[in-house]
Amino acid sequence: MFKPKFTITPKITTLLMELKGLQEKISHLPITPKLLASLKESALLSSIHYSTMIEGNRLTQEEIAQTLEQKTKLIGRERDQKEVLGYYEAMYYVENCVRQNINISEPHIKKIHALVMSAGNKTVQTTPYRVVQNVIRESSAGAIVYLPPEAKDVPKLMKDMVTWITKNPDELPSPLIASIAHYQFATIHPYIDGNGRTARLLTSLILKLSEYDLKGIYSLDEYYAKDLSGYYQALAVGPSHNYYMGRAESDITHWVEYFCSGMVFSFKKVADQASHKKNITKKDMSVALRTLDLRQRMLLSLFETQDKITSSDVQKILKIADRSARLQCQKWVSEGFLIIIDPSKKGRLYGLAPEYEKLIQ
Repeated sequence: MFKPKFTITPKITTLLMELKGLQEKISHLPITPKLLASLKESALLSSIHYSTMIEGNRLTQEEIAQTLEQKTKLIGRERDQKEVLGYYEAMYYVENCVRQNINISEPHIKKIHALVMSAGNKTVQTTPYRVVQNVIRESSAGAIVYLPPEAKDVPKLMKDMVTWITKNPDELPSPLIASIAHYQFATIHPYIDGNGRTARLLTSLILKLSEYDLKGIYSLDEYYAKDLSGYYQALAVGPSHNYYMGRAESDITHWVEYFCSGMVFSFKKVADQASHKKNITKKDMSVALRTLDLRQRMLLSLFETQDKITSSDVQKILKIADRSARLQCQKWVSEGFLIIIDPSKKGRLYGLAPEYEKLIQ
């Protein structure tokens, strides 16, 4: 049975407390739907960019965005684009698993890996574990960096790992479960290719299924990618590169500390981004809000969830008659508070004038 060897050090305890504090801080920030959508998109592109960059992908975040929108084919970068599309589909599957609140299982992990390697094909079947030995070598000299367990041992090792994740016998906090799962998956190396990306997505799934979801607005991958040597050194524990010569029994406390430090780094970045945008909005609002009456301020809440409104929306939120709502909309257009987006009489649509849009960014 799998039982990781590590110690909950004072550093780990401090990092876990810091994570809780950052969670609390972020939860109390006035993150509007538009800001939330912006932060989610930023986290998505960051995860894809940095996680694939670790594996040698050469696309920039802008090129990744173009690839996902299927706007262009980049000559000489076809493999990179396929890798990005596969990772995106795997991330989308992880999000679906979170929405369904699934219990992590081997079929889920196999599906994540299949999508990672799918080049964007959503209908792929789950992939079986490797049946041959794989070897991780240094890219320059070709020296063996790590020799994973034999293929015949992989199914049992994976089963034991998943059982440990789902049972959580020591009732460890989710960041510790996620860190150990990441390490163990990378150590087992159950596939010939795609192990790193799958390990990072498994980590994300574990955290998102717990109280560390943070509405999907953070990414751990930048922390790894910006210090690859530190990432690999933290994973490379034990007296030998051979799995059977001490790697399996090694103390992984340093890796757990490294992982939790990465979570703090990522949470701080989200807090800083949200706070910065909030402060900019506050400065802009100080002047603009003084020009608005109570009804206009009530209307702003509608525009936090939708880009366009009708006079019927105004009627409902202000609790006034239909004719009064239409007249009010006309008045706001003449005053420059609203603009007409669709002028048709039956379904006239209104939007906020540009100078007021910044109030809900």
